[in-house]
Amino acid sequence: MDKIWLQSYHSNVPAEIDPDQYTSLVQMFDESFAKYAANNAFVCMDKFLSYAELDACSKRLAAWLQSRGMAKGARVAVMMPNVLQYPIALVAILRAGYTVVNVNPLYTARELEHQLKDSGSEAIIVLENFAHTVEAVLTRTPVRHVVVASMGEMLGGAKGMLVNFVVRNVKKLVPEFSLPNMVRFKDALAQGAKMPFAPADLKPSDIAFLQYTGGTTGVSKGATLTHRNVIANVLQTEAWSGPALSRPPVVEFPTIVCALPLYHIFALTVCALWGMRMGALNLLIPNPRDIPGFIKELSKYQFNMLPAVNTLYNALANHPDFAALDFSALKLANGGGMAVQQAVNDKWRSVTHVNIIEGYGLSETSPVATSNRCDISAFTGTIGLPIPSTEVAILDDDGNEVPLGQPGEIAIRGPQVMAGYWNRPEETAKVMTADGFFKSGDVGIMDEKGYVKIVDRKKDMILVSGFNVYPNELEGVIAAHPGVLECAVIGVPDEYSGEAVKAFVVRRDPSLTEQDLMDYCKEQLTGYKRPKYIAFRDDLPKTNVGKILRRALREEKQAQAA
Repeated sequence: MDKIWLQSYHSNVPAEIDPDQYTSLVQMFDESFAKYAANNAFVCMDKFLSYAELDACSKRLAAWLQSRGMAKGARVAVMMPNVLQYPIALVAILRAGYTVVNVNPLYTARELEHQLKDSGSEAIIVLENFAHTVEAVLTRTPVRHVVVASMGEMLGGAKGMLVNFVVRNVKKLVPEFSLPNMVRFKDALAQGAKMPFAPADLKPSDIAFLQYTGGTTGVSKGATLTHRNVIANVLQTEAWSGPALSRPPVVEFPTIVCALPLYHIFALTVCALWGMRMGALNLLIPNPRDIPGFIKELSKYQFNMLPAVNTLYNALANHPDFAALDFSALKLANGGGMAVQQAVNDKWRSVTHVNIIEGYGLSETSPVATSNRCDISAFTGTIGLPIPSTEVAILDDDGNEVPLGQPGEIAIRGPQVMAGYWNRPEETAKVMTADGFFKSGDVGIMDEKGYVKIVDRKKDMILVSGFNVYPNELEGVIAAHPGVLECAVIGVPDEYSGEAVKAFVVRRDPSLTEQDLMDYCKEQLTGYKRPKYIAFRDDLPKTNVGKILRRALREEKQAQAA
């Protein structure tokens, strides 16, 4: 394969990384614990956790987990938002020789039951706010060991007790639950301190994470990510971002704002794991939807990196208090998870003087596969270039590469590509080519410089009178209207054209009318691409990461039609 994208690399970014410089993530952690013992690793609600404390606490919890008699490779679920217990649990599970199964804490009982059964999880570490969901399904799952954490327990003293009192009794965020054989997180740490810890003999091919994906498109499947997969992506991210972090003034130990949930692969790799490799401080935000509270936390720190999704950047940039923050230390704003819209990038840049660096990836690629250069001076409208040690091919329906500039399915090959879907060889065979490319299901084009542009997901494409219409393009145009805050586009049945375009819009300007938008779209879009219908909404359905769910909008229309 001719790697045409290498011509467009920054001169200080290598073409390849060495994913075999560590045998496991645990070896990488041990190196960081030795090098950065005195540094603070995580902070949440003003409570700091140093690398030395993370080392000690995770070793105690690892010893406790090993005392349960689980075999090497056993799956342990983690069901928590961004709190200090999460990194402790993450490191402990891997240190003990087990596999982390990340669980969205807002899952329904049905979703949780599926994931625990499918993964074969034998233990779960859960924040008490969500323990009632575990109770509802526990007897129908393989889980035999339950560790329950609380919001305040790591904060210490009077503050910890106060936080727990408010969470439990004032805000009433902890529904009643009964888990008779559960162990409290702090008790597991205390018991583990008196138990022997046996370092696990880990290989690069051992499974580090089962990262569940596809829940919005069908049955949720576990992407099997090995230690080597995730190490590779940490090193790829580090190599790609080097030019930005080395730009004067150099910050030896960056502060990373971790507002995206750590159970999501984007935050897991880019914030927690890469942060630990650098000796960085991760600022954990348990509830980024509380924008005023989020901004208040940001005001306390000189932050250097802020990874986020388009909707979170949009919400921050449009909040009146955000502009008052000090952005002088901000070096990187990484955008992923969904398309970054130019209107959002431009607003963000006008406030922070930093561009959003849009990248692309999936749970199946650990996640980062492509990214724009970190020194871009303007919005590119692309997902950038394949990162080091990564190949991208644009394939037709027969699996052949299409000519440059032609649309096809984006396929990815590299050391960060998953080993397959957990216990689903048929599903794995559908997405992996014979020569090792992962077929993403996304439609894109590559230009002569190696830049990739997403056209859309195959399933989201709208067919209007035989013409392909891609929602990302339309949403980018509509979002650029000054009266629009957010939008989403879907196809709806039409007796004349097969499908027609419907736009759902959240107004920034309350006086914006349907005709205003129709006139604007008439100027910006050719006839078949223009929305036939516009519906104004107060909000749009989103995942917990903030990605707009077109599927939910389509299902609403189908239900109304029925």
